[in-house]
Amino acid sequence: MVGKDCVAIACDLRLGLQALTVSNNFPKIFQYGDVFLGLTGLATDVTTVGDLFRYKSNMYRLREERNIAPRTFANLVSSSLYERRFGPYFVSPVVAGLDPKTGKPFICGFDSIGCIDFAKDFIVSGTASEQ
Repeated sequence: MVGKDCVAIACDLRLGLQALTVSNNFPKIFQYGDVFLGLTGLATDVTTVGDLFRYKSNMYRLREERNIAPRTFANLVSSSLYERRFGPYFVSPVVAGLDPKTGKPFICGFDSIGCIDFAKDFIVSGTASEQ
């Protein structure tokens, strides 16, 4: 969700299937510098994709000697998911952050093969996103 010069991202910590709860401490939001990545979907893919983007954002920071900007990170997520389009990760990412140059909020979402959905005010993902 976008506010005046700010962004907010939230999720639950529940890992389960319907009425069965496996854990109440499963992370679904990951921070890479000043950018946040929220992941919904298959739990193993959430963990794998979270680790993959931690690696890619660290490599970006080492090469460029600066933190990755939200729009650049969104393009990285899109291209990384599109590379796996024939065997996709079953996740629906949401990226949120503030542009380092302008300070303007940035949010966007993706489908499982990397199609970007830019949003002006809010974006949702997960099992209740159709409601």
